[in-house]
This record gives sequence, C-alpha cells and structure tokens, in this order.
Amino acid sequence: MRGSLFVVLAVLTGIAQGADAPVGNEHAMSKGYVPPKDPAVQKKLEWWQDLKFGLLMHWGTYSQWGIVESWSICPEDEGWCQRKGPSATNYFAYVTAYEGLQRSFNPVAFNPEKWAAAAKSAGMRYVVFTTKHHDGFCMFDTAQTDYRITAPDCPFHTNSRANVAKEVFAAFRKEGFGIGAYFSKPDWHSPYYWWPYFPPKDRNPNYSLSRYPDRWRQFKEFTWKQIEELMTGYGTVDILWLDGGQVRPPEQDIDMNGLAAMARTHQPGLLVVDRTVSGENENYCTPENEVPGQLLPYPWETCMTMATSWSYVPHDNYKSPGTIVRHLCRIVARGGCLLLNIGPSPEGDFDPEAYDRLQKVGEWMKLNSEAIYETRPVKPYEQGDWVFTARRDGTVYAILLAKDDQATLPRQVAMPADILAGRSKVQLLGFGELQAGATEDAKTTFTIPDGAQGKLPAGYAWVFKLEKNP
Repeated sequence: MRGSLFVVLAVLTGIAQGADAPVGNEHAMSKGYVPPKDPAVQKKLEWWQDLKFGLLMHWGTYSQWGIVESWSICPEDEGWCQRKGPSATNYFAYVTAYEGLQRSFNPVAFNPEKWAAAAKSAGMRYVVFTTKHHDGFCMFDTAQTDYRITAPDCPFHTNSRANVAKEVFAAFRKEGFGIGAYFSKPDWHSPYYWWPYFPPKDRNPNYSLSRYPDRWRQFKEFTWKQIEELMTGYGTVDILWLDGGQVRPPEQDIDMNGLAAMARTHQPGLLVVDRTVSGENENYCTPENEVPGQLLPYPWETCMTMATSWSYVPHDNYKSPGTIVRHLCRIVARGGCLLLNIGPSPEGDFDPEAYDRLQKVGEWMKLNSEAIYETRPVKPYEQGDWVFTARRDGTVYAILLAKDDQATLPRQVAMPADILAGRSKVQLLGFGELQAGATEDAKTTFTIPDGAQGKLPAGYAWVFKLEKNP
C-alpha cells in the first residue's frame, strides 16, 4: 500500500448519490479487480487517473435514423432492441434496410478539429471513439471487411478524410488528448459470429462453437487482425476500450491474454479495458450511466450520456451544465473519472446543445479545474453537499455543490471542521482568501463577502482551496 492521499484501499458505504444522480441503464460493475503488473501499464494507469474528464463518441450509420446504436438488429425482447422505421415489423427486411444505410452515409460536415477544440475548451483531456460497434460497421479503414466507411459503396469513401477514426485520433492527439479506441468484441455482421446459415437468436453467436470450432477460430483471427490494424496504423493509442462482455471464456474465448500482449507489442503500456470481464485485462472498471454511491477501491470511470441516448437522436434532452459539473465533482471525489458521451449527427457534427453544454462546463473548469485534475479522494470524502479532493502536495479542495442550476452562492457556508485541520489558508477560487468564523457542531462558518456573490458563476459548484500549514 502506497501512503498518503493517493491510494485508497477501503470502500466507504452509505454515501448518497445526490439530486443529480442518474437512474436506469445501469451497467454491472466488475468484482475482483486485478491490478496490472506491467510497470508501463501501471504508469499509464496513474497518468490516466490524473486526466479525470473525457469524451466518448458513439457514431455510425445508425445516426441517419436517429435510433439506438446497433441494438435494433439484435433479436432480443428488450426495450433498447425495439425496431423503428423502415420494415420494423419484419426482422429480416429491417436488417437489410439497416445494413443498406452504408450506401447513404455521407457525413460531409465531419470536422474533428472542431470537436477537439470544443472538448478541450470544456476541460476534457482524453477521447474514446467508436471504431466499431456491435453492428460491425467499421469507422476505420480495415482490410478485413467491406462493411466500413471507406468501402466503395459508401459515398463518404471519396472524401479525403474517409478514414474517420484516424482523423479523429489525429485531431485530438494534436490538442494533447489521450487516445482511446472503442472496439466491440461481438460483431453481428461478421459471418463468423452470426453465421448466415442460421438466423440469430440473441446477442451471442448463432451456432455451436464446440460443434463448429473452425468458424469460431476464424472469428478470433478476424478480431485479432482488426485490433492489430488499430494498434499499428493510427498513431499512439493509450486505451483499448473493449465492449461486449459476453465475449469471454469459457464459451466465447478469443484469448484476451494473448490479444492484450499482442496489442502492447505495438503500443507499450496500453490500457486494456475489457469491460465487465473481471481479471487482468480490465485495467479499470466502467460503471455505465450511473454515479456509484460510494468511493470505489480501484481505478474506475463512469461512462455517461450527455443526452438520453448514446447515439444521435434529433431533439434529444441534454443534461444541464450544472448537472454535468456536479456529476464530475462527485465522481472525482469518489475516485473515478467521467467519460461523457456525445453522439454526432449523420452530417458529422454535434447538436448545438452539446456545444452549449461543453462551453458552459468549460467556463466552470477554467476557474476550478485545479480541484479536479491530478487529484485523489481525501477524508472525509464527502458530507452533505460538500465533496473533497486533494493534490500530491497536500492541498485539499472543499467543493460545495449547488442544489440546482439556479442556486446562488450562500451568504454563509458551514464547512466540516475536520477538513480544516492543519490548514493555514482558505481561498475561494475566483475571489480570494476568506476568514474563518465560529466552529460549532463540528462545522466552521465562513461569511462570503458581497463582492464574491456577483463575481462567481451561479448554479454549478463552488471550490474552496485549503492550503497546508507551512
């Protein structure tokens, strides 16, 4: 166990999620975390834990229909698999129409530099882009299938930027971002996963892997080749973010140990995130669309939609800037990172509301990001509307979360007194030093000067910097 504030090895229970906590679409978190042994991976993991705030993008041909990504072609009776649009009442006709979207996908407004600039201004520091989702459509120039954006029957293939994943990675890398490649292990277009001889029954292979081992071997080879393409032709990649947890031993074994080792021969120190598959290839855990209600004792990241859908949906409802900021603060105080998803439109741009949220979150981050980046949780972790973070030099930040986006900074604030022990100076970021008042019932009162009320933005959260005694 490493000392100080930067390694937490105890789980605290019973911490309320707060008013902004999302509900529904929760993703089971892994149990039995296994720390990486490779020093290069350990170093990369520590680096990633300092970034705190990232951008996830789900983008594919499905954006043209404004529907859920991939899942409408999965023959399961789940709410997220419901079919809409052309031929919705006939599964096979629907799949034909869905796969035909390749022939009309032409995102001529694609401008990854615009995305990277907006994400950077919001304070994001890494990106994870969907190179391939479960439907098998590839947003990169793979040689393993024609079901890709660079294929001759996709109108965008003539565009000089048709190799979308490469362009995205290059644009964000130029802005100093960490680079993550989302890759779906299941591939519902591959004849080696859903064999056309049989109709699909659910999200899993539609044939017996033990009866047809050669077909599964071909799928494994197909997967390895595609990942090796991404690891060798797309510059430095920091994170391989693997989705589709049903692809795991013993049934759907693609030799993840060997796959990770192969990937790291090309990308030393690569973080491999085999989502929900506990073990050495899940370098950090990824609760989905939820803020865990407690501090977690291992590296983790909440992946969460900015709107209500992972994919682009016209006129979707977007979270408020204050909700995003408060999620970020709670997540960081509980030891995690926030990976916030935006689904680009079929034309290749974000919805104006997404840009608005990025801008407003960025305004808060410009003033307060020192309480977010390169921090770790610190006792008492959180109390009521307060959450706490700390830097390596011992500086502690007490973050007061607003009740909602319309709230203003109170005239008086009561800070837990124990967080002030050994602190010589309390500074309200964006204003200046404050003088402590009386301590009563284990809380110290601070009176906020009149000048601070109009100077600081309202409705998100306010940061108090607690400097260590000399």
